[in-house]
Amino acid sequence: MKNFDFNLLTVLEVLLEEKSVTSAAARLHLSQSAVSKQLARLRDTFDDKLFERTSHGLRPTPKALALAPELRQVLNQVSQLTRPSDFEPELSQRKFRIHMVETAYSLTYPYFMPELLQQAPKIKLDSQTWHHNSMEMLLRCEVDLGIACREWDNRSLMHIKNIPDELEYVELLRDHPICLVSNHHPLLKEPWNLDTFLKYRHLQVTFGGIEHWLLDDVLKLSHLDRDIAVNMSDFTSAMQLCEQSELLLCCPAKYASQMSQNYALTTLTVPTDLIPGAYVLFWHKHFNFDLSHSWLRELIATRTIAYHQANLLS
Repeated sequence: MKNFDFNLLTVLEVLLEEKSVTSAAARLHLSQSAVSKQLARLRDTFDDKLFERTSHGLRPTPKALALAPELRQVLNQVSQLTRPSDFEPELSQRKFRIHMVETAYSLTYPYFMPELLQQAPKIKLDSQTWHHNSMEMLLRCEVDLGIACREWDNRSLMHIKNIPDELEYVELLRDHPICLVSNHHPLLKEPWNLDTFLKYRHLQVTFGGIEHWLLDDVLKLSHLDRDIAVNMSDFTSAMQLCEQSELLLCCPAKYASQMSQNYALTTLTVPTDLIPGAYVLFWHKHFNFDLSHSWLRELIATRTIAYHQANLLS
């Protein structure tokens, strides 16, 4: 390691992300031959194959997977040292990694992205859907920002007070669940109460890496539960099915107000007491003094919060 070329770490990072020499070469603006030679040097340095060729591309070895978290931290630290003391958005070509729950896209991007494109036309955002490993990736600084749902209800394990100490956060907006039913649903001729709510079968959408909602935790405290007929991961498909069936669909209210107008659906309150939860913007404390990171998170937060507060007052 005495004469180790630290530029090879960037090559390893891109290979881990792309899992293809061809794609990595394109991102690095190098020839495939050059990337293959650098991969050979990496294999020699770490005394491991690092990647195995498969019909679906390169598969990282256990050694490569073990290196990935530390690799990201090292590269972040190096980038901090070499980053300029002043940040000029119009010149920046930085790429940010963001993980966010599906329903957050329409509640955030339209309100900050136009200004970002105007102020920083060369910045890139790599957005991916929040999943079970997203929190761990934030803690390892493999993701720059995260937007996920957290609860203010003390009955929830996803309470906002349980956010890891290593992370900073800001609340973007509050939201609560509502119930959607077909405009022709027979329950619309019945009294709307908890008994009616539980009488019919439900359609549930699993999103944000959360397999059950606060609603179900609260019902279980009273030894009650919903009869969930279908579980899926896409709200658009769920609304289509809800429109064509007698299944009930619980959905975040602000997201539903934007999307449900495209379907023949009636909105009802959820007939049980729940404290509204929140969409929260997370980042690791490692990025607190990163000027470009600070600029982006402040833009996301201020524009998103301003829009939803104005919408709440109107």
